[in-house]
Amino acid sequence: MSSRLLATLLALSIFSFMLASSASAENEFYEFETAAQERQFNTLAGELRCPKCQNQTIADSDAPLAQDMRERVYQMIMEGKSNAEIIDFMKVRYGDFVHYRPPINKTTLILWIAPLAVIIIGALAVWFNVRHQRNASAELTPEEEARMNVMFAKSDRAEERDK
Repeated sequence: MSSRLLATLLALSIFSFMLASSASAENEFYEFETAAQERQFNTLAGELRCPKCQNQTIADSDAPLAQDMRERVYQMIMEGKSNAEIIDFMKVRYGDFVHYRPPINKTTLILWIAPLAVIIIGALAVWFNVRHQRNASAELTPEEEARMNVMFAKSDRAEERDK
């Protein structure tokens, strides 16, 4: 058991090291004056989508376009721009798609409502199912009860014989 625990701890240690090294590699080329600027950069890099990859943030993407976007975010942070100003700049340049948190408007309303609707429908389905099962009759019909009594009688006789 201790070798299993040791193997688990070793695997967790390796996994933690990999996470830490990938997180530190994220900003290895950018020097910030304050920790707040670094947090701002990490936040924005995680919220902005790479238009080329379409499925990755600019923090995760190695595409040249994502590198350019990270560089522009860094420059704007160093100029003292706020998150909103940087996001607005990127939206003007690349469209609303670039932001992982789309604004609430007519065209994106379904993106905001659909997950909530799915959760509500799922919860209602579970509730109705549980309610139906509680109200379902557990009483046996006379034929089922007679069959059950015959089965119990056979079982009792078999037990007495085996003694």
